[in-house]
Amino acid sequence: MPRRSVMFTPGDRPEMMRKAPGAGADVIVFDLEDAVAPERKAEARTAIRDVLTDPEFDPDCEVCVRVNPTGIAADDDLRGIADGAETVDSVMLPKTGSADDAETLARLLDEHDYRVPILALVETASGVLNAAEIAAVDETDALVFGAEDLSADIGATRTEEGTEVLYAREHVVLAASAEDVDAIDTVYTDIDDTDGLGEETEFAIRLGYDGKMAIHPAQVTPINEAFTPDPERVEWAEAVLEAKATADEEGRGVFRVDGEMIDAPLIAQAERIMEYAQADS
Repeated sequence: MPRRSVMFTPGDRPEMMRKAPGAGADVIVFDLEDAVAPERKAEARTAIRDVLTDPEFDPDCEVCVRVNPTGIAADDDLRGIADGAETVDSVMLPKTGSADDAETLARLLDEHDYRVPILALVETASGVLNAAEIAAVDETDALVFGAEDLSADIGATRTEEGTEVLYAREHVVLAASAEDVDAIDTVYTDIDDTDGLGEETEFAIRLGYDGKMAIHPAQVTPINEAFTPDPERVEWAEAVLEAKATADEEGRGVFRVDGEMIDAPLIAQAERIMEYAQADS
């Protein structure tokens, strides 16, 4: 299933977590890190566990938990919500700076009997520079780019144009693509600026991102709509895949569709278009 929209919900707000699936996000993230004050971490773990183990909680989306950075805190997080492990589909690791960070979390997941992939949040200078190694860890299933924390880490000034993080943003896409994992784009912090969010998401799509983080339910629909292919693209993809089926029967690896020569990269593009077109079906 595509990860077009990845929406965060504070882990100490059970009423919000129960409502989160209704926003329509492809991934909902119950947050134990930045959204929860240090003195409320234990309370948040209990709240997440209670939601995850509630028989009436049956979301039709990916359920992810963002733990605290690798170490004692992450271990406490996993132990605290262990009763709900069967409901967790993925775990997000913040401040992923190296492959060792992802591998350490993978070991912790194994120790606590979680059989889920890691979404590695790359939001530091070391994380960006080591993005390819992080993506290459077997358990890593996505690289998630965090522009706000990265800017703070390197002392950059955030601008509307985003040129100060453009290299890093592109680097993360390349690293994710090289290892065939998802690339999820950074948050758009102005929750009232729907037009700006749409433009920002369209730019992320042009860069090659597979999805975008959301910090408010109102951001989910604009993000999903931006990632939904135009009817013309869907029509092209359908024609390509139909022609591929015929070519396969005839033993041909390359074929034409409306005069355009189609090979493996374009077939992969057509398959991706159809996957996103069918995301809400």
